[in-house]
Amino acid sequence: MAYQQTAALAKAIRENIGRVIIGREREIELLLAAMLSGGHVLLEDVPGTGKTTLAKALARSLSCAFARVQFTPDLLPADITGMRIYDQHSGTFTFLKGPAFTNILLADEINRATPRTQSALLECMEERQITEGGTTYRLEEPFVVIATQNPVENQGTFPLPEAMLDRFLMKLSLGCPTGEEAVAMMQRFLNGQPLAELRTVATVQELAAAAAEVRQVRVQEDVLRYMAALCEAARDPEKVRLGPSPRALLALMRTCQALAAIRGRDYVIPDDVKELAVPVLAHRIILRGMSYRIDAEAFVTGLLSHVAVPTEVIP
Repeated sequence: MAYQQTAALAKAIRENIGRVIIGREREIELLLAAMLSGGHVLLEDVPGTGKTTLAKALARSLSCAFARVQFTPDLLPADITGMRIYDQHSGTFTFLKGPAFTNILLADEINRATPRTQSALLECMEERQITEGGTTYRLEEPFVVIATQNPVENQGTFPLPEAMLDRFLMKLSLGCPTGEEAVAMMQRFLNGQPLAELRTVATVQELAAAAAEVRQVRVQEDVLRYMAALCEAARDPEKVRLGPSPRALLALMRTCQALAAIRGRDYVIPDDVKELAVPVLAHRIILRGMSYRIDAEAFVTGLLSHVAVPTEVIP
């Protein structure tokens, strides 16, 4: 059975965002795959490439709550999760919810906050809950963190620790537009602001139905073994200091299911794995003697040409 309903929903959202973000259909599709997988996304690129605009366009396309937090060195954990305040009228402490109590949380320039503040997101991202004063508060579904960071400017920043990076389902980069895309972008913004004109094209209920459908996508054992072989090869002790965790392997499987459903299939093929290997695995890998994560991306790309691919996948 082809997943036409999920594919149609993803197409409507992708086309709606495409009214603002020009020429980034693949990145938008991968962002949707992460969201349908229940995962979080790290957008890493230089300033002005549309990272924040993409997150806002996604939120405007969905009828769900949206909150934006500008991360700065003086930001406190309570500024994200909330805090207990004293109510003079009742004489008791009440919990004032922070911006994390939303559906889509934009963590803008996340690496500008201190590690203590960054760690406030760990429980939110993994357990979908916030614990304060001995009381646990559940977050509503869907809950997706879209974080942005600038890979070039290092002054006044705090690099994300490995535990935080492992919480992100994938890392994406938008890059700069080509000549034709740049002209189309200028024409689009010449006489207006497309972001302000975006309409809602999907409800939370439709999103939840699509996410449930994604979990039913079939993954044959040969494809599962291919994913496992990739992750095992990415833990080569001679080249790798830190390889992908079991969480990374499950993330690869879930996003492959989502990408297949978005493209109208109820089964995963090896090409899905190849397309998602770099955005899902590379940011979780630290190579020996290497300084920059771009080397990890090249390393994962190289693995795709060495690890044996299943030759026959029967739908």
